[in-house]
Amino acid sequence: MMKLALLSALAGSTAAFAPAATRASSSALNAFSAADLPGALPPVGFFDPLGFAEKADEKTLKRYREAEVTHGRVAMLAVVGFLVGEAVEGSSFLFDAQISGPAITHFTQVPDGWDALIVTFIGAAEAQRAQIGWVDPADASYDQPGLLRDNYYPGDIGFDPLGLKPEDPEELNIMITKELQNGRLAMLAAAGFLAQEAVDGKGILEHFSS
Repeated sequence: MMKLALLSALAGSTAAFAPAATRASSSALNAFSAADLPGALPPVGFFDPLGFAEKADEKTLKRYREAEVTHGRVAMLAVVGFLVGEAVEGSSFLFDAQISGPAITHFTQVPDGWDALIVTFIGAAEAQRAQIGWVDPADASYDQPGLLRDNYYPGDIGFDPLGLKPEDPEELNIMITKELQNGRLAMLAAAGFLAQEAVDGKGILEHFSS
């Protein structure tokens, strides 16, 4: 039901469904700066009103982009989880179709033991992502927490089962930008879903039909 969909969404932070990767492009890695980042579209361009990117060095900027890509992927899966979970409530084969109501209440309805399994699955997936992109904390300076590997491009965990990643750098930047824009929209949508259901206790699909 929605629970597995939503919680698989969290796991999706590691197994992203869109290939934002430039691991083969060392020149792009070496020139990681705000001026070169994919994701800026006219007429707004590079949107950084608080100047975070301006104050960040290359390593910090890479962490910012890694966080944005990851949260966008989780949000895209979460939005799907909200809609699908509420659409199939009462008819799903999971948990005897007992889970119902607004999506934000689904996790608390999961039978005992399943929540621990879900959290374990998410933890294992996140650990794998960290091993791919992060410098071992034992090898990093105390004042550089969450340091990314030099040869790691934010979001590139090597997950591209359908072979969608373009070889052409320009086409790759376009695809990365599309993923970022969809992720940004999904973050706003997921936040809106959460807030709306918390306010009146009604499911998102219920709002659409009322």
